[in-house]
Amino acid sequence: MLSRQYKLLVMKIVSLFSVVRGYNIPIIILAQYLSAIFILAPEKRALALLLDLNLFLLVFASSLTIASGYIINNFYDSQKDLINRPNKSMLDRLVSQKTKLNVYFTLNLIAVLMALYVSWRAFLFFSVYIFLIWLYSHKIKKYPLIGNLTSAFLAVLPFFAILLYFYNQLSLSEIENEKEHFAVIFCHATFLFLLLLVREMIKDLENIKGDLANAYKTIPIVYGDLVSKKIITVLTVLTVVPVYILIEIYDVGYMDIYFYICLIVLIFFLLYLWKSDRKEQYLLLHNILKLLIVSGVFCIVLINPTVLWHGKRLLMML
Repeated sequence: MLSRQYKLLVMKIVSLFSVVRGYNIPIIILAQYLSAIFILAPEKRALALLLDLNLFLLVFASSLTIASGYIINNFYDSQKDLINRPNKSMLDRLVSQKTKLNVYFTLNLIAVLMALYVSWRAFLFFSVYIFLIWLYSHKIKKYPLIGNLTSAFLAVLPFFAILLYFYNQLSLSEIENEKEHFAVIFCHATFLFLLLLVREMIKDLENIKGDLANAYKTIPIVYGDLVSKKIITVLTVLTVVPVYILIEIYDVGYMDIYFYICLIVLIFFLLYLWKSDRKEQYLLLHNILKLLIVSGVFCIVLINPTVLWHGKRLLMML
């Protein structure tokens, strides 16, 4: 009897882990810290950033907010996911909707309390962020294009919380001197935003059956697959703009290797897109974009790869 209850408890923990997409959370934390060390505040010691309590609280609050966002998104998409992701949906249903909501409110409460400890501005930022995630999950995601734009924007927004944290520490003269640095950050954010937006639109093609059954007005449903593919093509081509600026105008170290590889992969991505018409093919395209995004997190280190062999900043991190 005890063994059965233990197995049930383990399955519910696994289910909750699936709902909050726990496998994404470490990547999000790593992305924020690497961005802080190599992009947002490269002039600061890595150890100082890792030991910065306020930065830790902001990163942790971002992770909890995103995890709670996955929960509320799962809550509203439960019927759609039965069609689009039947296996994952059955696992997610091991945890009741009531439990999901309790965890959702608990995570959000912890997140805003952490933000409040940092500053009232951080508290306001995360309060608005939590509200926007709920509004997106409840209403906005059902509408064509605006839902895709909002989803991509919400995915990038936590990095701006870290940017604002460092920005508030600068004097007016320092802000004036950091204009070029902010331009680099904006280009990185634009490239990431475009990749996320393309991924969201691929997901619409991938999940068209569930969206149609639940009255979601996505671009493929309202305007058709052809229009959706044309928009995806334009957005993919637009990634060349921030990549060109980062490689040719600013210095991103050896990360330009990553950007060159991305452009090559995206060419084949577009060729395959126009040959695709099945869920399995769109899922492959989705996973390719996910791989580019995740690999981009680790490739941030290439901006200053001397960390890896000289170990100056690496020693500071330990």
